[in-house]
Amino acid sequence: MKIEDVIKSGIVDFSNVPPGYYLIGLISAFENRFQAVADGMMKEISWKQFFAIICITMCTEAPTLKDLSEILGSSHQNVKQILVKLEKKGFVKFREDKEDKRKQRIVLTNACKRFCEKNDEMSRNIMSSMFDGISERDIRTTIKTIVSIEKNLREGASSDEKSK
Repeated sequence: MKIEDVIKSGIVDFSNVPPGYYLIGLISAFENRFQAVADGMMKEISWKQFFAIICITMCTEAPTLKDLSEILGSSHQNVKQILVKLEKKGFVKFREDKEDKRKQRIVLTNACKRFCEKNDEMSRNIMSSMFDGISERDIRTTIKTIVSIEKNLREGASSDEKSK
């Protein structure tokens, strides 16, 4: 069921839900729906694996597991699981850092780059259709809002830890 269908259906009473709670619920439900659609589009890998690849691609140098975990906003264990699956598929390799031999850098393979090229047009089409009719201004406002919410979350969590 689509989010708008849930809202209109009357299955859930949203009338007393504060807007902030409602937004977090919408974001969570959207993430689940988006992941299901994206997982169905790419047969070879999951959305989370593809998102890790996208983030690696955007890094100015090959990231470490710690770097990538921070970028993805996920635990080292979860990111390591994603990377192990990508490594088994031949999409990533771990390379020793030249300056610090204890660090392992994550590098995309040529097979991964071919996969990305093969799926680039489909990915662009999905993104384009998803944002059809939504102004760049609205998108930028949404980005700004989510960044602010995340900042408040981090600051609230750190102040809660200090008060314990």
